Amino acid sequence: MKRTIASARRRFAGTLLGAALATYAALAASEPGYLTTGRGEHVKTLAELCVHTSDWRPGMTNAECDPVAPVAAAPAPAPIEEPKPAAARVQEPAPPTIEKVSLSSEVLFEFDSATLRDEGRRELDALMKRIADASVEGIAAIGYADRIGGEKYNQSLSEKRAEAVKRHLSENGAAAALVRTEGRGESAPVTGAQCHGMGRERAGNKKLVQCLQPDRRVEIEVLGTRSAGTEQSPNAGKTL
Repeated sequence: MKRTIASARRRFAGTLLGAALATYAALAASEPGYLTTGRGEHVKTLAELCVHTSDWRPGMTNAECDPVAPVAAAPAPAPIEEPKPAAARVQEPAPPTIEKVSLSSEVLFEFDSATLRDEGRRELDALMKRIADASVEGIAAIGYADRIGGEKYNQSLSEKRAEAVKRHLSENGAAAALVRTEGRGESAPVTGAQCHGMGRERAGNKKLVQCLQPDRRVEIEVLGTRSAGTEQSPNAGKTL
């Protein structure tokens, strides 16, 4: 009797296992790689993921279970802008020279001095009258010295003389901001070689001092435009 019951149990278990295997085979055969129901629906986990079968391989896809993410199109390259040519800088034309004089230091100052003489003041006052009708954009006063004496001393003396000219012009109508001064010492002689071989270079050598007089000067240049037809001074550009 016991043997008969055990045998019946084994037959029942075998029947159940066979039925289960047949059902699994039937479900799996409906779509390779995915487990489906008898109605063809995918079997899913609680997380809504499809159940793969043992024959699933990488590369198998399903629109419901393994949708293929669309490949984003590569962004179009930004257009390359051609560099714009730099605008040509328009150089403003320099204002014209309306008056230019070169005054001897002997006219403006005593020898070896930076104090204006009365004659020098009159010359500068006459210059201011000549440019009274003009629109002045700038005045340059550049002092020079001869080669007698030390180089540093002559440089300092030329600067002081240029500053004395600026001071007088500013006190008599010229805008101080428009007057530029510069001292060039003995660096730009106009006598050339004509005063060489005249003995010792000292203040006591009267012949040499007289020869070098053109080198001791202050050049004054006035830039701007005239608003009337006043002619330039007949002395403009000359050494007085």
